[in-house]
Amino acid sequence: MNSSFPSGAGQDTGNTPSGDAQCFANARLVLPDGIVCGQVTVTDGIISDVAEGTVTPEGAIDCQGDYLLPGLVELHTDNLERHIEPRPAVDWPHLPALIAHDAELASTGITTVFDALRVGSIHNSSARYGAYARQMATEILAARDSGCLRISHLLHLRAEICSETLLEEMAEFGPDDRIGIVSLMDHTPGQRQFRDLEVLRAYVGKKRGLSDAQFVTHVAHLRELQKLYGDKHEKGAVAQARRYGSALASHDDTTAAQVAHSGRNGVNFAEFPTTLEAAEACAEAGIAVMMGAPNIIRGGSHSGNVSAQTLAEAGILDIISSDYVPSALLLSAFRLADIWQDLPRAIRCVTENPATAAGLTDRGRIETGLRGDLIRVRTSGPTPLIKGVWSRGERVS
Repeated sequence: MNSSFPSGAGQDTGNTPSGDAQCFANARLVLPDGIVCGQVTVTDGIISDVAEGTVTPEGAIDCQGDYLLPGLVELHTDNLERHIEPRPAVDWPHLPALIAHDAELASTGITTVFDALRVGSIHNSSARYGAYARQMATEILAARDSGCLRISHLLHLRAEICSETLLEEMAEFGPDDRIGIVSLMDHTPGQRQFRDLEVLRAYVGKKRGLSDAQFVTHVAHLRELQKLYGDKHEKGAVAQARRYGSALASHDDTTAAQVAHSGRNGVNFAEFPTTLEAAEACAEAGIAVMMGAPNIIRGGSHSGNVSAQTLAEAGILDIISSDYVPSALLLSAFRLADIWQDLPRAIRCVTENPATAAGLTDRGRIETGLRGDLIRVRTSGPTPLIKGVWSRGERVS
């Protein structure tokens, strides 16, 4: 990576391991560079031994030839927002929403998640984007510290640079919050993800119920915000990410020039580049490329942007994010394995590669000394079936 940011700001201890040794035997271990039949022992939440062979020791979990994978690492998901606002303008009680979100992710094999929280508000009646990130982050940290959560939760601040209050909201966070990721987001209409205004009109119309006249006003207002705040807020957000010690991500890069600008900011990875040109520029600059799992499963972008399969076939896809469908993450990795005819390479896109991009050195691989985050997976045709999920050696699903 080309980032000058400190790594590992989001490193955490996660849930408390049970203290018992647990052996997973007779499994097909998906290692970074191959698949071997063997067994894994987890002691005090840490992988203490990895060995080849078909022997199933007494007391071990017999995986019956199923795959044993590292726990999935999710860098960008809108899933928490779906739980705290299940319908527009419906604010669900936050702790129950967080617990439901946590359980859902655990059931899909995700053992590390960066909960994405928007920072930057727009005080406009049609947008209805108020501040919430500081309160929600405090609740996430409290739930984590109290042992309410099954998996490892870290924080990802989605910095809306074309908003009115970004820098004030980011100032409320500091290094003690262990912000793992800051992503630079510019959703100004007519560029990046929403180059096609008709696509944006359909999206906003469905999500917020805007009339045509309200949509025109909405677009004009967002464009004015970019003129007023865009450059200032981008520089400020980069500075805040440095203060936190966070990994930095770009969002929806479209041109090689935008990628070059992201590189000068010290970006670690690019979330959802919208064109082949941008993805190729990322590869040349050493910036990891993230694409959405739904894009892989659907065979294309719902916004009309570049297909993740196109990038995979070009060899420039590094990280997959579930984005808005948590269960898509593991399924997309197996779809990607079919494209590449290489399961370990595909699994790295949902384990080791995202962990590395976020500066996490203690997970993402089946290797002695790393966290005992594991998934047991059987397949039914092309579909992976999760038979068990363990976070630091404790079964969570």
